[in-house]
This record gives sequence, structure tokens and C-alpha cells, in this order.
Amino acid sequence: MLFQEFRQNMFTLGYFTSHQAYAVFPTCDKNNLGRWVRQGYLVKLRNGFYSFPDYLNDRDFAFFLANRIYRPSYISLHTALAFYGLIPESVIQITSVTSLKTVTFSNRFGTYTYQAIQPRLMFGYTARTLPGNRTLLFATPEKALLDLLYLYPFYNSVQEMEALRMDPESLNEGLNVDLFKTYTDQAASKALERRSMLLLKTYGL
Repeated sequence: MLFQEFRQNMFTLGYFTSHQAYAVFPTCDKNNLGRWVRQGYLVKLRNGFYSFPDYLNDRDFAFFLANRIYRPSYISLHTALAFYGLIPESVIQITSVTSLKTVTFSNRFGTYTYQAIQPRLMFGYTARTLPGNRTLLFATPEKALLDLLYLYPFYNSVQEMEALRMDPESLNEGLNVDLFKTYTDQAASKALERRSMLLLKTYGL
């Protein structure tokens, strides 16, 4: 089958699954998709998920894919904290949390890591609107920080908290301490509560 016909019908989706491709084009099969990936016409995101190379220069689109190639999930942890200016590092990987198993996918759009949390902790995120009327599930600053303390329990001393090198001014301006405490209470973990309170104390909040 002709790729141009395929592209004309599928491009506006942004990304698609192999099942979608087979439904729209019954004569399409994995050999077609594999050949188009090798020829550079398609980008393989993970098994059964594809996009088009035209989107590679769109950073927002790379974020958008994070929610789509592994569900349920939302962007959190270092990616969200760097976005809000709470940590100084530029983050190479796109980090998310999920109620599924921990996994990493690498493709031409980047490296996507998903850390597993308990299903009851899948809260504290909002839908952000991207150009093109696309939406992205993104942790609030408070939940991104709580997710970090939950998944990295070695942050349990003043020295470890200081090693985060969080920006005090950004914390004061961007972190809703009351909401952070509410999220901590909702998590219902004494150990996590101790780490959360230690972080607030360390940074004078």
C-alpha cells in the first residue's frame, strides 16, 4: 500500500497504535509499519505505538506522548519539579508515575521513565492544554514533590534534603504548603509524613 495515502489519513492523530492502523487500512500489517520505520517515514514509540518524524522538533509533543504510550500515568518527579523551577537540573528523561509496573521506553522523541506508585496515590495532577488542543496530565508542584519523597525514601536526613538543591525562592513562591500537607495526609504514610515535614523544616517553610 502507498505510504502517502496512509499518512493522509493518520497524520492528524499525532500518534497511533498498530490496531488503529489495521482498522483504518485492513491491508496494512506489521511488515508495512516495520518497513516505514526503517525508511524513516514513521517513528516507533514502543511496541504497537507509532508517530511521524514531523513531530520530532515539537517539545510539547514529546511531553504529550508520555501520557499516551503508557496508561494510566502523569508527568511528575524530576521533569515536573524542573518545569516549576523547584530543582536546578535540566532533566533529560521525561519522568512520570503510574499505577502499573515500573518501565522505561526510549525512542527518537526521548527516554520515558515510569515509576510505579500505589493506585490510591494516583491523584494531585491536572490537565494542561498544549498547542493543537492536546492535553497533558501533569503533577502539581506539591504532588511532584510528594511523589519524589515517596519513591526515593533515602531522602530522610537534612543532608539528603539539602542535596536536592531546591531553590528556596521558588519554593516560597510556587509551593502551596497547605496543599502539600493535605496531599501528605491523603497518602496516609507515617514514614512519608516524616520526610515531608523534614523537607519543609530544612527549607524553612
